[in-house]
Amino acid sequence: MPKNVLTDAEVRLTGYRSEKKYPESFRLIRYYDEEEEREFTFLTNAKHLTALEIAELYKKRWLVELFFKWLKQHLKIKKFWGTTENAVRIQIAAAIITYCLVAIVHHDMKLERSTYEVLQILSISLTDKTHLTDLFDKTKFNYVKELDCPLIPGLFD
Repeated sequence: MPKNVLTDAEVRLTGYRSEKKYPESFRLIRYYDEEEEREFTFLTNAKHLTALEIAELYKKRWLVELFFKWLKQHLKIKKFWGTTENAVRIQIAAAIITYCLVAIVHHDMKLERSTYEVLQILSISLTDKTHLTDLFDKTKFNYVKELDCPLIPGLFD
């Protein structure tokens, strides 16, 4: 057994109802991640994999979860418009391209505000023909909703 695998045991549910609903056994794996300096416990029915493979699989699954969390927070993808793999890929690619372009504008203009704020300002100014320099100069506020004279009158009324 690898040194990072602390436990690899077979366990069963013992409650009357849970044992009836799932009579099969599980594997209980305790794993110490040296990078994170944390111990993880995994409960799985994957008996054909080694304990180390299961730990690595869960680590990769967690990275996928973190990626989707990042997507939701930074790219503002609340739901996917399409259901096919291609539609999801196109929506994610478009959102990433948009985010990167805004990050480039943010960097090149040396703006003293977050990329999120820049995205907010640009999103409410899509039809405004004001030059970007002027647009960011006339929006001296922390959050778009705190703007006294909105760029689009009546937007926050």
